[in-house]
Amino acid sequence: HVQLVESGGGSVQPGGSLTLSCVASGYTVNDYCMGWFRQEPGKEREGVAAVDSDGSIYYSNDAKGRFTISRDNADNRKNVMYLHMNGLKPEDTAVYYCAADRTAIPLSQRTYQYWGQGTQVTVS
Repeated sequence: HVQLVESGGGSVQPGGSLTLSCVASGYTVNDYCMGWFRQEPGKEREGVAAVDSDGSIYYSNDAKGRFTISRDNADNRKNVMYLHMNGLKPEDTAVYYCAADRTAIPLSQRTYQYWGQGTQVTVS
């Protein structure tokens, strides 16, 4: 049973940094395509960053140069994906979700089967 639990959201001033975590259970993070998505009220969920099962990394144009995605499966005990966010802007304010799927198109939210509950990021 795949479960994803995000944490690390919060409020930060413009220019600040946050690191989001997504703890996965029921599978090994290295075996799945995993991504970070965000959604503002009334808008469609959009891809921010993703890491494929082969280690390929993808960023949205907005995230490039500011956000870094990584995953940690050290010693097969930690099973976590991270999103390190720097230079945050007010327009980064959204609910951030992590997602996983064996065969997803990395930044396409419609191709992911498993989702976390989301964590709010507010930049103001």
